[in-house]
Amino acid sequence: MFGIADTESRVRARGIDFHTIGMDDYPPGTLQILDEHLGRLKGLASLRFTLARVRDTARMVMRDAPAAVQAAGVEALLVDESDFAGSVADHLGLPWISIALFPPLVHDDRLPPFWFGWAAGQDRLSRLRNRLAMVLLQQIASPIFKDVNQQRRAWGLKPFRRSEEALSTLAQITQMPEILEFDVAGEKPAGLHYTGPFVDPEQRPAVEFPWERLDGRPLIYASMGTLQNGAEAIFRTIAKACAGLDTQLLISLGGGIDPEKLGNLPGDPLVVSYAPQLEILKRSVLVITHAGINTVLESLCEGVPLVAVPLAHDQPGVAARAKARGVCAVVPLHRLNAATLCRAVTMVLQDPAYREAAQAFQRNMHSMDGPGRAAFIIEQALKCAVQPTGIATSAEVAKMPGSVVLPEEAPTISRID
Repeated sequence: MFGIADTESRVRARGIDFHTIGMDDYPPGTLQILDEHLGRLKGLASLRFTLARVRDTARMVMRDAPAAVQAAGVEALLVDESDFAGSVADHLGLPWISIALFPPLVHDDRLPPFWFGWAAGQDRLSRLRNRLAMVLLQQIASPIFKDVNQQRRAWGLKPFRRSEEALSTLAQITQMPEILEFDVAGEKPAGLHYTGPFVDPEQRPAVEFPWERLDGRPLIYASMGTLQNGAEAIFRTIAKACAGLDTQLLISLGGGIDPEKLGNLPGDPLVVSYAPQLEILKRSVLVITHAGINTVLESLCEGVPLVAVPLAHDQPGVAARAKARGVCAVVPLHRLNAATLCRAVTMVLQDPAYREAAQAFQRNMHSMDGPGRAAFIIEQALKCAVQPTGIATSAEVAKMPGSVVLPEEAPTISRID
């Protein structure tokens, strides 16, 4: 793994080799400062800050990663789609594969870009709106591509003309299962593989939790993630919305606020800095969330329906997909108040269709092996790159066994994150 200093301890704890890059730009402690600042932003301000952060990271990766990758002797790279390390691989002549921990970047006018929270209509106006949204995102991201293309020219590489050219031509892998994607007619883009959640309960750190304070009433779990969770007003609105219901509300602040700072809340909810989310979801009847993809996938793995209040980034797109699949009600941030949220929560609790749809997801997702499927696709793609024998089709991948046999002479694989 190649990354900044703040991620080293977590990576090494999993037994993975780690190579620090970007020490001058990202000394220890920088990640917390950046995340805390992001947690105070919403909407357009959050988007601008994130794009500036991606631009800075791209510059650092292209400056520091080539020497580190060469020194490590790796022969293939797995590249987080939020970075631009594919250009490093191109420069070094290495095969590489795109990994999306969020909904994939898809240049297909049948699907809205995941930054936007509307549905995937197939009529001409909907597809035009999707194309315009893609153009808008391309323009917003143009400073990033300007820097990346400057370096690509310096390396003698062809500059990117479109955003999708920054994705691997071997394979694009997303942890989002295809059953959560919008249902559109026709084939999905070539090379795009939906796998399933990259969830490993054994890798979760232990969290102290006052289990004795759960009183047996139906449990509503509210979490706005660990990044954009600093808005006290949102948590107060959640508490007020649930105060009159015959349920117990558990609020996890994700480390963004001291529980004492919230003081007394309507309905006397249980408020903690962190909660053991996977265990809590097994006891919950509903989740109130910002629609971060990890929380959505983990909730659906337990058959729990959701009420989403998307804040920024991929959250509007994740929420729109969950709503289209019948497992989620969405309350846009500009319409958020206690009354509106209470109606949404009550609707999801009282309409059995939401839980039935979530339980159908649970049955499907329990049959998935996201990491195993991803590993199989990676190995097949790299085998194809090293000695062309053809890559597995989506249908073949869907029929693969849960266990994966490594090729006898597989390339050494690493990841830039």
